[in-house]
Amino acid sequence: MISGLFNLHKTLVDSLDRATDGWLMGLAARVVFAGVLFMYFMNSALTKFEGGPFSIADAAYFQIVPPIVEAAGYDASQVAFFPYGLIVYAGSYAEVILPILIVIGLFTRLAALGMIVFIIVQSYVDIAFHGVDAATIGAWFDNLSNAVILDQRALWVFLLLFLVLRGPGFVSLDFLFGRRFATQRITEPN
Repeated sequence: MISGLFNLHKTLVDSLDRATDGWLMGLAARVVFAGVLFMYFMNSALTKFEGGPFSIADAAYFQIVPPIVEAAGYDASQVAFFPYGLIVYAGSYAEVILPILIVIGLFTRLAALGMIVFIIVQSYVDIAFHGVDAATIGAWFDNLSNAVILDQRALWVFLLLFLVLRGPGFVSLDFLFGRRFATQRITEPN
């Protein structure tokens, strides 16, 4: 009886794996990212630009490198471009470009890896410089699952880690372009 149930379970799970192999999980991860995090990052990114896509707002400096702006007398124009201005520009553009790449499935693994680094830096800045409280930081293995940093961002990183390791799946620009370039290499004469 147990053996029969085990075999039935294995057959069903194997059938499900075959039916969804290569397309469902990568697509699902990107849809969840789009539904849960895309607008969060876009709204946050909008606070970092003023007057157009090539003009970084002073607010970006206050968000990304607050102690440096403080040391410059709260005048963002006095912050040295290298390395701090470069960090602000890179962080601001990363917050716009990387989520878009993930959602459309282009350079997905690299974009997801970049987002993991972004989230780690974001969390560090929040803890070290924005003075978030212990409840916001949270703790793992407690009876609460609502901490913004350790709980929520761990789930964000897990979702992105899946995309880094498994890729975006067949329903993506990565797959489309990869297949097209693979076909061109095969048909081109040597």
